[in-house]
Amino acid sequence: MTMVEYRNEPFTDFSQEANRKAMQEALERVGGQLGRTYPLTINGEKITTDKLGTSINPGNTDQVVGLMAQADSTLAAQAIAAADAAFQEWQYVHPDERAGYLFKASAIMRRRKFDYAAWLVYEAGKNWAEADADVAEAIDFLEFYGREMIRLGGPQPLTPLPGEDNRLTYIPLGVGVVIPPWNFPLAIMAGMTCAAIVSGNTVVLKPASTAPVIAAKFVELMEEVGLPAGVLNFVPGSGSEIGDFIVDHPRTRFVSFTGSRDVGLRINERIAKPAEGQIWMKRLIAEMGGKDGIVVDQSANLEEAATAIVQSAFGFQGQKCSAGSRAIVHQAVYDEVLELVITKTKQLAVGPADENFAIGPVIDANAYGKIREYLEVGKAEGRLVTGGDIAEGNGYYIQPTVFADVEPTSRVMLEEIFGPVLAVCKADDFKQAIDIFNNTEYGLTGAVFSHNREHLEYARQRMHCGNLYFNRKCTGALVGVHPFGGFNMSGTDSKAGGRDYLLLFTQAKLVSEKW
Repeated sequence: MTMVEYRNEPFTDFSQEANRKAMQEALERVGGQLGRTYPLTINGEKITTDKLGTSINPGNTDQVVGLMAQADSTLAAQAIAAADAAFQEWQYVHPDERAGYLFKASAIMRRRKFDYAAWLVYEAGKNWAEADADVAEAIDFLEFYGREMIRLGGPQPLTPLPGEDNRLTYIPLGVGVVIPPWNFPLAIMAGMTCAAIVSGNTVVLKPASTAPVIAAKFVELMEEVGLPAGVLNFVPGSGSEIGDFIVDHPRTRFVSFTGSRDVGLRINERIAKPAEGQIWMKRLIAEMGGKDGIVVDQSANLEEAATAIVQSAFGFQGQKCSAGSRAIVHQAVYDEVLELVITKTKQLAVGPADENFAIGPVIDANAYGKIREYLEVGKAEGRLVTGGDIAEGNGYYIQPTVFADVEPTSRVMLEEIFGPVLAVCKADDFKQAIDIFNNTEYGLTGAVFSHNREHLEYARQRMHCGNLYFNRKCTGALVGVHPFGGFNMSGTDSKAGGRDYLLLFTQAKLVSEKW
């Protein structure tokens, strides 16, 4: 197979009239498809159910994006059986051939980039740039993991021994349960799913209940490229009804999960106990969020630091596991940075994602209620300097909010809020700033703004997070460039988009032949 060298998919420049027009047309085109009903897919068969889930536009709660068939435990068992049967053949398909399905899917997704972005606008409340970045990342995962499997499928370096032929191969694990998040419902979902599949595993995909339609569109895409029946099985359903069932099933070999800390810990606990008939230790690949922060040193470019703080805190309404929800600022520049942050935050307009406002809605009523509770907590713990309330509109709109003068041990500095809420804290000196940053049970992303090389090297060694950025924002990891995953309660440091990632979906087999 001849391949061009991997390159990240470029982002769309919406300042160009042609791109704006293409996006408007895609929104109209996709808008005409809203409200349809989507079936389960088990062994290539489309299955409708009496029970339906409803996906709504969080920015216009009267608008139904789609109705989704809901699996029960009987259908979930069928999906695992189908995946198990398909694995008997799929595991032996050559890695180059498996990668070919990903490359074909990537090419089609690239051609329909605006349409996929439009679905994300309606279903997830992403503005145009955030939706476009989500699609670009999905394309990157398909391209990158395809190449990675070809690399792993080739000869692996071993120390030669005269008189023996020794070969190491990476073989798949088996049936995987993939449980993706709603916040990157195309990119992360596609990345988790295609990593498992290209490695030779088969998948039971349980999409996020608040963003299942975009997952259904991805399943349709994989059918379009000819992925064999049973390799990817699609079973939307409630966690309480099928979540535990598919995680606990004795034929489940691994669980790939991205979501909340509490659910991730629950899965970890459940898979540690073998089910009757289970002959392996199940593997968990987990990414569980963060309480990420940006440290600003007194030597920093304050304008750049403030811009990065606002972008990291409020991009996609703060609903990223990498979101910079804490700013830890050296006392010498605290007041100046805070004023810049306030000014830049006040410039962010709130409104519908399809109209491309900077700040769209949060995902659903549960998130809306939780964030509003944290707004009251923040008002008690710090000084409200901007925002602090809901915003107008027929959706889950919340003003981008900044709390200043908070203590390092306050709840808004320690607990993951997952909304447009920023806590700003003062540090006496740089070392204390790093200590404050590390004072959390998470360890996903962080950033430092400083022009002091000694301080940057101190941070390089002592800031405990999986993705650390110097003099740039703490969001926006690129596949292949910034392998992504964190420490502590942020998960298993699985490094999505990195050269180690597919190893998590495989096991190494050594065959030695004496000559």
